[in-house]
Amino acid sequence: MHRLWAGAGAQLTERLRDLPRSLVHDLWTTAVDPPPRPDRPTLREWLPAVLMLLVMGAVPLAIFSVNTLVAQYALDTRSSVLLGVLQSVALIAALYRPVPAWWAVTTVMILVALTARPEAGDGSLPWTVSGVVVQAGVLLMTALRLRPRVAVEALVLSVLAGLACTPDDFAHPTTDTRFAVAVLVVAVVVGVALRGRQVARTELVVQEERTARERSRRTLLEERNRIARELHDVVAHHMSVISIQAQVAPHLVEHPSDELKENLAGIRENAVDALTELRRVLGVLRSEDALSAEARHSPQPTLGRLPELLDNVRGAGLRVTEELTGTPRPIPPGVDLSAFRIVQESLSNAMRHAPGTAVRVGIAYRPGCLAVRITNTAPADPAPPPRDIGHGLLGMRERTAMLGGDFTNGATPDGGYEVMAILPLEEPV
Repeated sequence: MHRLWAGAGAQLTERLRDLPRSLVHDLWTTAVDPPPRPDRPTLREWLPAVLMLLVMGAVPLAIFSVNTLVAQYALDTRSSVLLGVLQSVALIAALYRPVPAWWAVTTVMILVALTARPEAGDGSLPWTVSGVVVQAGVLLMTALRLRPRVAVEALVLSVLAGLACTPDDFAHPTTDTRFAVAVLVVAVVVGVALRGRQVARTELVVQEERTARERSRRTLLEERNRIARELHDVVAHHMSVISIQAQVAPHLVEHPSDELKENLAGIRENAVDALTELRRVLGVLRSEDALSAEARHSPQPTLGRLPELLDNVRGAGLRVTEELTGTPRPIPPGVDLSAFRIVQESLSNAMRHAPGTAVRVGIAYRPGCLAVRITNTAPADPAPPPRDIGHGLLGMRERTAMLGGDFTNGATPDGGYEVMAILPLEEPV
């Protein structure tokens, strides 16, 4: 227990020792914190309008303050004008430099308390009516523009300075003094609450933006992993075929030369090494696939399975028609797989976002390219918005870009939707 009290005492002593330095750092500066950037107008955007209102009210406030100082506190006219104008200017300056404005109104309060003659009037010192209004406004702006600690420090010093300047007993303030202190406290509390609400809203918006970016990045990585797995399957298949052909080729030639055997052995060895490295780099992606072993090792789909895909979606209630243009011919496996996936994703999107519409799938074999076009009519009823972001369009765009093609998507004039991909082809073998 003794050690606990000793530790607490040491911490309190350290904080008291650092208190003057903290006060100087917080209350001897002209800097303000950058305003939050929420989804609605910020304080900086409202500053011109607020400044205009304050300027319009500063002149009547200055006149009222001068009259009060002359009539109730028996100050000479020159001093009253100087102090009254200084208060009004400080209230306007608090919009941009709240700490210097707070020093100004606190200094005016102390000067009024030291130079006024209470016996000449019935005013309550040290706070005049206009002084309370101005000081509350300055403290409010301090709480809005700076950290809560700075506003609380300014409030405490203002109250202590005011109580020290009161002509009455320090421990027994009058009703007017208690009312003035209550107004200053309420101004700081309101300012701190508004700033905290604004900061919380800004942090929420920033977090939502960060979450959306992270979700988009994760979706992109997942789709790229999927493409990498499929690319691994295609390349691994061809490398395996090369290795087997190089191994079998010497047996197809009568009396093969040593040079032929050596070259074919080198081809097979390089193919096996490349296949090993490919599986080492990309094969790890298979371990993250949640599919079963049978599904993972099944052949990758091609356009030859397109009729089966269309029959499946027709069974699910989607009206689909197919349009084939040109003469089908052998195409690269990567293009074949990507074309099938683009059709598959487009049909899935149509079932989710445009249920009950008619869909047309167009496959066009053109010289040097394969065109894939999927369109659907306008839905009768709008589909509910998805709960999470999908990666269908993103995956189609990634696949098309990987092959060096062009991808477009968007609404059609009749209210439907269209997806089109142009996939480059090698010259027919």
